[in-house]
Amino acid sequence: MDTKTLMQWSESYLMDTYARYPLCLVRGEGVRVWDSDGKEYLDFTGGLVVLALGHCHPRVVGTIQEQAATLIQTSNFFHNPPAIQLAKLLAEHSFADRIFLSNSGAEANEAALKLVRKYAKETFSSDRYDIIATRNSFHGRTLATVTATGQEKYQHGFEPLMPGFKHVPYNDLQAMERSIDSRTAAVLVEPIQGEGGVVVPDDGYLPGLRKLCDESGALLILDEIQTGMGRTGALWAYQHSGIEPDIMTVAKALANGIPIGATLATERVAAAFTRGSHGTTFGGNPFAAAVAIATLTTLLEDRLSERAARMGRLLLGKLEALKPSHPVVREVRGKGLLIGIELTRPVAPVVTACREQGLLVLTAGENVVRLAPPLIVEDAHVERAVAILTSALGRLAP
Repeated sequence: MDTKTLMQWSESYLMDTYARYPLCLVRGEGVRVWDSDGKEYLDFTGGLVVLALGHCHPRVVGTIQEQAATLIQTSNFFHNPPAIQLAKLLAEHSFADRIFLSNSGAEANEAALKLVRKYAKETFSSDRYDIIATRNSFHGRTLATVTATGQEKYQHGFEPLMPGFKHVPYNDLQAMERSIDSRTAAVLVEPIQGEGGVVVPDDGYLPGLRKLCDESGALLILDEIQTGMGRTGALWAYQHSGIEPDIMTVAKALANGIPIGATLATERVAAAFTRGSHGTTFGGNPFAAAVAIATLTTLLEDRLSERAARMGRLLLGKLEALKPSHPVVREVRGKGLLIGIELTRPVAPVVTACREQGLLVLTAGENVVRLAPPLIVEDAHVERAVAILTSALGRLAP
């Protein structure tokens, strides 16, 4: 099928919910993708922070083929080995005791919000249900998770929003302390705000939140949908801070592109979910669970968290070196291979210039270029990406 026809069909039949780039991707391998015209690109979007192992990783492909020929779907009325094994693997490599498997990050956050409310009402009182989230956050597109999201642009048109949510500035412990009261059931934050601009909080922020929650009885939920699976240089971003949450949500990179989500919790909190409390048709299906096992096992065996830390330092250093000759670069920030380049002006022309030269990058708000390459990225990929970014920045008028 020719590209022009595909684009016409896209405009005619798909709901117009995305500002798609004018290219159609048809093949991927490692850190590279190709469009329908045969042009090659270096993919520093990572499938929107999904492809930790890169495109078409041999172990992932092999598991997909094997499991697709074995068993794809049962239902949660039956036990299935991959789901059980995945839950065990996640528990063994995190703070958690119990796991709920779903299909996406939004669903993982929905489960977390429901679990919090049920726990708080059963443990404290029926009017303890408020969730405090942060401004500029992103937690999903369902009605509850878009309410939790601290960005009005995602909420516009869907009012009235869900009751019981407050928002305070990110990285502001005093604001959080002032907002917590006897009706606060939980605090929900991202260890690093991804969609909100790759905002890295102070070192004391997560420990401070943990202390506030311990003192008030509120639960601490960490949304690690973007920051998990080795992305920041540790398997989970909370591990940098020396604290543990009560609940953590995971998705995106968990099965390297196959839809899956997970809500992880301590035994004490998870006990609030009893039989019939929550459910899903496809969550934890043997196909997605098997691919997640292959992904997480590969990530651990190949020590890709350590690789992300090392390559992230290399990339950050090279981007920092651009600042003296490119005053348009206001700040470079991030951790591991989740990096933001904040400019003094809108980044759309830079994103376009990068794409024209064979580099795909993300945005994170109007003024931030977001880089999230696969964790298998190599030095040569970093060199090429920085060279293209340098050229793209140089095209901006003074």
